[in-house]
Amino acid sequence: MGDQTSSGLCLRSVTIRLHEHVLLQLDDAVANGEILTVMGESGSGKSTLLDFVAGFLAPPFKATGRLILNGIDITAYPPQARRVGLMFQTPLLFPHMSVAGNLLFALKARRGTAQERQNTVDNALDEIGLAGFGPRDPATLSGGQQTRVALMRLLLAEPRALLLDEPFSSLDRPRRADIRKMVFETTRQRNLPVLLVTHDPEDAGAAGGRVVTL
Repeated sequence: MGDQTSSGLCLRSVTIRLHEHVLLQLDDAVANGEILTVMGESGSGKSTLLDFVAGFLAPPFKATGRLILNGIDITAYPPQARRVGLMFQTPLLFPHMSVAGNLLFALKARRGTAQERQNTVDNALDEIGLAGFGPRDPATLSGGQQTRVALMRLLLAEPRALLLDEPFSSLDRPRRADIRKMVFETTRQRNLPVLLVTHDPEDAGAAGGRVVTL
């Protein structure tokens, strides 16, 4: 088990049940800048764990245990108050918005002028190698480009932890390694605790952190 500190994400004695069946048990901590990989076969509860951490666990699943994020117990917080970003297998960009519109959506709660927010978006696109892509329709992007935009949209919302649910599984293998490297490097630069769920040993190897098998 990781050290219990005031920073990072701590899962204290988390148990998730489906009816009376214990689906998973986890007692661990993820430091800021660390990636903890959770592996297991389909049905082992990997995605259910992320639902619990993000605040979306629905019946018939039930969970006990506590979630501590940067020293604050967020177990009873609603999803929008947890400051936890969740990235899915599919990028889920808003189809009625441009690429820039998708990123601006993450900035809606920030103060500042419209020009300052636009500058933030332009810098974000440059950071992920998509400078000038702001006016584009997300549907015209490749899978890897969509994943980059989805990641940056999450990061612009300033999460304090990031959950990755098989985020590379929909990508072609040749580009998967490059996108995976970009995602992991970017989250480390932000010094975020990251919980990665995958069934792919290559994902776990590239993450470089500890691995928990359910």
